[in-house]
Amino acid sequence: MVGSASRCDGDFFWLAHDYASLFRFLGIADPKAVYLHLHKLQQLEDKVGYSKVFFAAAFALVFSSAILALGGLKFISDLIAFLYPAYMSFKAIDSPDPSKDTQWLTYWVVFSFFSIIETTCSFFISWIPFYFFIKLGFFLWLYHPQFLGAEVLYNQVLKPCLIPYLNTIGSDAAVQKKTS
Repeated sequence: MVGSASRCDGDFFWLAHDYASLFRFLGIADPKAVYLHLHKLQQLEDKVGYSKVFFAAAFALVFSSAILALGGLKFISDLIAFLYPAYMSFKAIDSPDPSKDTQWLTYWVVFSFFSIIETTCSFFISWIPFYFFIKLGFFLWLYHPQFLGAEVLYNQVLKPCLIPYLNTIGSDAAVQKKTS
């Protein structure tokens, strides 16, 4: 149990192994600064007598309350509907797999369509109880890799409605281009 002894001694070397990829992902250039903060958090825990978990939970509660107070549930649902898909879209642009590009492009088409409908029908939406929780579940369904709801919604609803108009617009433009 050499690893557990080093954890009790205040040596944060074990974090370097467990969280090195997390630091790279977050863009933290100097992980030693994080270790310093963790060491200070450990000292605070020893001084006060409460676990670090309570401090983390208090911070999460204050942070969540501030976001809720500043923007409300709409802001939170919009953040969740935007941040992860935007991050994955940036990753998909650099990946050689074209299916990922298609997945996220489809998501953004559905997202845009939904945003237009939501803005247009905002008066009716205000009467729907728990609307933002429903919206949150809907967007999670849209981009979750297990369900890929955006592709389902696009193929079954949007594509059949929009393709006849897109073909008409595209053929008129092609005819105009050929004649000029």
